[in-house]
Amino acid sequence: MTENVKDNKTKPAKKVQATAEEKATVKRYDWIARWTHTFHAIAMLVLLFTGFAIYFRWDFITFHNARAWHMIAVPVLIVTNWILVPYGIMAEGYAEGGVKGIVSHFKSAYIFGKDDFLRLKGMILNFFGKQAEYPPFTVYDKKTGHYVTKLHPMFKILIVLEGMCIFLIFITGIVLYKVDWSVLGLPIAEWITWIFNWIGQWFNMNGLELIRWVHLALTYFFVFELIVHVFILEFDPKVFKYWKSIFINGQEDLDGPVVEVVENAHHK
Repeated sequence: MTENVKDNKTKPAKKVQATAEEKATVKRYDWIARWTHTFHAIAMLVLLFTGFAIYFRWDFITFHNARAWHMIAVPVLIVTNWILVPYGIMAEGYAEGGVKGIVSHFKSAYIFGKDDFLRLKGMILNFFGKQAEYPPFTVYDKKTGHYVTKLHPMFKILIVLEGMCIFLIFITGIVLYKVDWSVLGLPIAEWITWIFNWIGQWFNMNGLELIRWVHLALTYFFVFELIVHVFILEFDPKVFKYWKSIFINGQEDLDGPVVEVVENAHHK
């Protein structure tokens, strides 16, 4: 399959054969993670739909209604990604080992590392017929009762990009919403426009032109990410268990070709 996950003492994690015990159902997501993902998905779809409706002037929804729904979805996406996601990471990490567990969990679960590179390399080789088996991207530690990693390595790359893109699309959206938007007398929109004016001179564009271009480009990035996100899940022949896990019961059966059960694996 894939290289063993090793602990900090370079002791290889012991692989376990898939017995009836390991095939038992375990908790993959708690209710916070499930609702976070659900709200994120709904907000993102609403933003994409209404954003394109505003840009292309679709006639089956009025500009006023599209803009109103767009503005409703914005705070949902922001709260989900900037409050619920960090809270979920800290809660899950703390359950695994207190404050140190938070850092360890964040690093192993969301940061693209050496093991992720090796898995991704194996996936590419498998795609081109150079490696027989598709490496597992779900690794569960039987001894600790926690996941070493839940995510496909490509997701870990996309998560970082998505975080940066959400920030950029948010600040550009402020100016597109109102060019003189301010908070407590602070001219936030003017500051953002000034920054983009300075950057835009290198592209022969003024600040508003660049802001509009960046906002649209990021919208297409989110369309691309959505397609990749769904497409990767479809690689698993038992793909429905992931949809059921993230949206319904949060449980996962530890079986299938992309799942690996190990013992004594420590998060790096």
